[in-house]
Amino acid sequence: MPNMNRSTALLPIMLKKLRLATIRAHWQEVAEKAIREHWPPEHYLVELCQMELAVREERRLQRYLKEAKLPVGKNLSSFDFTAVEGVSKAQVHDLIEQTDWLKKGANLLIFGASGLGKTHLASCLGYGLLERGHRVKFISARELTQQLQLAKKHLRLQEELIKLDKYSPLILDDVGYLRKSEQETSVLFELIAHRYERQSMVITSNKSFEDWDELFDDSTMTIAAIDRLVHHANIIHCQGESYRRKTALENMERQKRKNGQSN
Repeated sequence: MPNMNRSTALLPIMLKKLRLATIRAHWQEVAEKAIREHWPPEHYLVELCQMELAVREERRLQRYLKEAKLPVGKNLSSFDFTAVEGVSKAQVHDLIEQTDWLKKGANLLIFGASGLGKTHLASCLGYGLLERGHRVKFISARELTQQLQLAKKHLRLQEELIKLDKYSPLILDDVGYLRKSEQETSVLFELIAHRYERQSMVITSNKSFEDWDELFDDSTMTIAAIDRLVHHANIIHCQGESYRRKTALENMERQKRKNGQSN
């Protein structure tokens, strides 16, 4: 341990006041190593700063992950790209690595029948972008529209929309399951209009655009919403056999084999 003097006695107090918790916890052990290995002063300082930054980055990522509420386990490594046509691993990887689309407030629209992994794909993107420092929010379209309806009822809709601005992208899952009602679709339109060319959205839907008149109560609103979404957008159309149906059939087949072996 370094010799105790007035400076070393005051250092923990100053580090606490500066909120440098990691440096405060490790400066002594790192100082001993620096003395043993004859580090120059700047090397010692760099080592401590790197430790502090690494801990802060990990805490930030954990905080972002908690608020993102992404589906557990639905990341890029667990998605079977061989089972779905219309999207590739390279395409998703590019969206994660090359984020100019986020800077432009562009959208990603994922269409496909139920069970094709649209939610999983959106989640893959969310995890990848979060790891690169982006604040992400994953929420079902039904849950979010209910929250926005409540905010509108209490005259806080604009405030609620502004709160969502910190997330880019905002991942809105299962838009196709919204009910065709003025209350739900009006707040959805206001969300789309608010974020237009400002903040990105990732939207999954089992309904293609030609069927969106089933979501919006007003045809003019339908056209205006679609126009804003596609103006700056990447669009993925998933095709193939339902994941859930395929898994169910495989489970049935395994159970048959198991029963046959036991007889």
